[in-house]
Amino acid sequence: MPALRSAAWFGATGKLGFYHRSHTKSEGFPDDLFDGRPVIGIAASWSDLAPCNAHLHQLAQSVKAGVWEAGGFPFEFPTLALGETLMRPTAMLYRNLAAMEIEELLRANPLDGVVLLTGCDKTTPAAVMGATSADLPAIVVTGGPMVNGRFRGVPVGSGTDLWRFSEDVRAGVMTPEDFVASEACVSRSNGHCTTMGTASTMACLTEALGLQLPGSAAVAAVDAARKVYGHLAGRRIVAMVGEDLRPSKILTRQAFENAVRTNVAIGGSTNAVIHLLAMAGRAGVDLTLDDFDRLGTDVPTLVNLKPTGEFLMEEFAAAGGLPAVMAEIADLLHLDAVTVTGRTLGEQLAGAPCYDRSVITSRQQPLLPPGRGTVVLHGNLCPDGAVLKLSAASEPLLSHRGRAWVFDTVEELNQAMDREDLGIDPDDVLVLRYAGPTGYPGMPEVGNLPLPRPLVRQGVRDMVRISDARMSGTSFGTVVLHVAPEAAVGGPLALVETGDWITLDVDSRTLRLDVADDVLDRRRRRWSPPPEEPGGGYVQLYRSHVLQADRGADFDFLVGRRGAPIPRQPT
Repeated sequence: MPALRSAAWFGATGKLGFYHRSHTKSEGFPDDLFDGRPVIGIAASWSDLAPCNAHLHQLAQSVKAGVWEAGGFPFEFPTLALGETLMRPTAMLYRNLAAMEIEELLRANPLDGVVLLTGCDKTTPAAVMGATSADLPAIVVTGGPMVNGRFRGVPVGSGTDLWRFSEDVRAGVMTPEDFVASEACVSRSNGHCTTMGTASTMACLTEALGLQLPGSAAVAAVDAARKVYGHLAGRRIVAMVGEDLRPSKILTRQAFENAVRTNVAIGGSTNAVIHLLAMAGRAGVDLTLDDFDRLGTDVPTLVNLKPTGEFLMEEFAAAGGLPAVMAEIADLLHLDAVTVTGRTLGEQLAGAPCYDRSVITSRQQPLLPPGRGTVVLHGNLCPDGAVLKLSAASEPLLSHRGRAWVFDTVEELNQAMDREDLGIDPDDVLVLRYAGPTGYPGMPEVGNLPLPRPLVRQGVRDMVRISDARMSGTSFGTVVLHVAPEAAVGGPLALVETGDWITLDVDSRTLRLDVADDVLDRRRRRWSPPPEEPGGGYVQLYRSHVLQADRGADFDFLVGRRGAPIPRQPT
């Protein structure tokens, strides 16, 4: 076993060792626990304010049991809980703060390895980012999805059916009373979203990266198997410390390519793009936005889950979960990639069964043909790129030219969409700007813009929409997102005016503003950034250092791996 970091605390002699051991013994630990066994942190992002993560304190007890059993010394500690459901303006504003907190907690404390307990979608990338920069042995245990919901006999999924129901209310085909009645039916237990939204996507992708035990990503939060995986992870992290199996040995370029391809196969969230870019930046892996398009070209979509398909995570787990999907595309993956089990990905996937081909389709009969994942667009409207999820888009709109209707704030947009006299046509293009990493700040999930009420009543359910914001992974529609550079820093999106013509051509991967260059030059000379809201503290730090979406929206000073050297002794 390599030398333990924790020995610098608990193995110290004199007054310093006395100080560290004495105060720790006040928690009820006997003398022989300080005999040089691996000290394991359990980083749990639980909070009553983050409903999707509220059960992680209980899950931590299963992890502790596994650590004790394997001869380790476990310490649970809380980390920032990022619940998208309650936090304003957006949990994404605090992803980098959570990553910073986790990195510094790992570095500052007597820890030899860590189990990362995550749930709602920002906590998973934040934990991986922080642990990757600290580079201590680490394993992820996600909290699992809720059990399936049903409303009046019909299966309903988190987010996806919320967006559908809300448009039905605006169209007058669902009553407000029924809308409220459906709330508890959609969310029935502990756990994160039941659809292939961002939480489920990031759980699957941490497994694809090799950071999570195989088969664990899809198991429901309330399933006893979730506790079993926690227990096994507790056992395994002790062994990983002995093997010195750190993120730097797992998170290679090959691992990230596996994750990018897996995201297409599962019909994953567009948010995976921004999170994987940030995670790769921490690992020192040169992953670019264009890699997502290139690597996804020959990958079919196999998972028939909302919002792309019809089923939910409970059926996905029963059908075989992520191993069944990755086994189906094994010839497209780097099977020699190392995982937290100590085995290669190929060894883990050998013989992985699929039990239900209506949920996880075969390569021969895929849900969607190759290349229907997230595509990357370029053009004079998005010189540094933008993304569009093909599997959630409407085929007739993928080659489209329409007039722009431009909105500078979400509030302005929402008010306009309920007006009866606005005059927007189905062929027009809705544009929301100043909602990027710097502009909002935090890049909220508002990119799936609501449609005009008069059109919704006519049966219109999709239009081309463009934004420098993100959208929930549970959303759907022909929505161009993550436009870079964003409007708030002077990107071309800031120069669009209502009435301009915009051309989207997915086949050629282009998004163009059909306005002459000299006209755009004049507009650029007149442009000035919108005034920032009064702020300070963390928000000011965020605005000063956040990178653009095409670089993962991490902080410029956090990119890279710093390791976990033992801090200087107190005087």
